[in-house]
Amino acid sequence: MSRFLLLASAACLFVASSAIAQDVRYNFDKATDFSKFKTYKWIELKDAQKLNNIAEKQVQATIDAELAKKGLMRTDNDPADLYVGYQVAVDQEKQFTSYSSDWGYGSGWYRGGWYGSPGGGFTTGQTSTIYNGQLAIDMYDSANHDLVWRGVASKTIDTKAKPDKRQKNLTKAITKLLKNYPPAVKK
Repeated sequence: MSRFLLLASAACLFVASSAIAQDVRYNFDKATDFSKFKTYKWIELKDAQKLNNIAEKQVQATIDAELAKKGLMRTDNDPADLYVGYQVAVDQEKQFTSYSSDWGYGSGWYRGGWYGSPGGGFTTGQTSTIYNGQLAIDMYDSANHDLVWRGVASKTIDTKAKPDKRQKNLTKAITKLLKNYPPAVKK
């Protein structure tokens, strides 16, 4: 029974950790009137890591679709109200998972007798690599080239995911990220 509870607890922790794996943060210039922005143009950010052509098209198309829902129209000509750029990064972390054959009790006295062996069961471990991806979207006021809005989405990446699943995760992250654009104005 206690082994079942241990496995159930581990499963709950795994589900909870995967639910919080996606993190979204944003910041904006509080002095900016976002209602004046109607058009935007893509720009390339200096020193930003390049994506392959397929991934670049997917990221831009997904951001385009979400910005269109916000009332912004993409243009390839100047003047555009906003300049929009993005950058991506992928980090690697090592995760060590250990397993023990012991029931969690050491040796000791029980009903007048000694039980257990000194050392209990055995412990083994496994190391795995976790990939964490970040997507940052920057929006600049084209009039003065000031950064007016920035959002960053972070998520654990499944490197073995099929293209449909990757697109679904990308859409979900960008939707969640741009939920905060335009920022709510407090009066």
